[in-house]
Amino acid sequence: MAIAVKLSGDIVTVRQTARELASKLRFSLTDMTMIATAVAEIARNITSYAGTGEIRLFVDDREGRQALVIQAEDQGPGIPDTVHALEDGYSTGRGLGLGLPGARRLMDRLVIDSTPGQGTLVEMWKWVPPDA
Repeated sequence: MAIAVKLSGDIVTVRQTARELASKLRFSLTDMTMIATAVAEIARNITSYAGTGEIRLFVDDREGRQALVIQAEDQGPGIPDTVHALEDGYSTGRGLGLGLPGARRLMDRLVIDSTPGQGTLVEMWKWVPPDA
């Protein structure tokens, strides 16, 4: 099952969608909250820096295990230095620089593919509970 949410400012909808899917996959309440928070942080980055984008949620194999995968993609300005972007306090805008590093801490993995002037793809995942 794959869910795609077009994003143009409505962070609440994508956050709720992520939480509902996590619930169906039998994540704990704590994990559901962490997933929803991470999705909201990434969605806020899209709306703040790119304006619009898309967030896709699906279950897939990652590193030999089932994972809830979240892909957030935009065609915005890109991230010139992805290494620094994952450090607390680093921001190219007016934010506090906590979005990407915070999302990385909340999820099991987070990877960024970004090209300045062409956009960004952030993929993060959380291992699906074995009893799902």
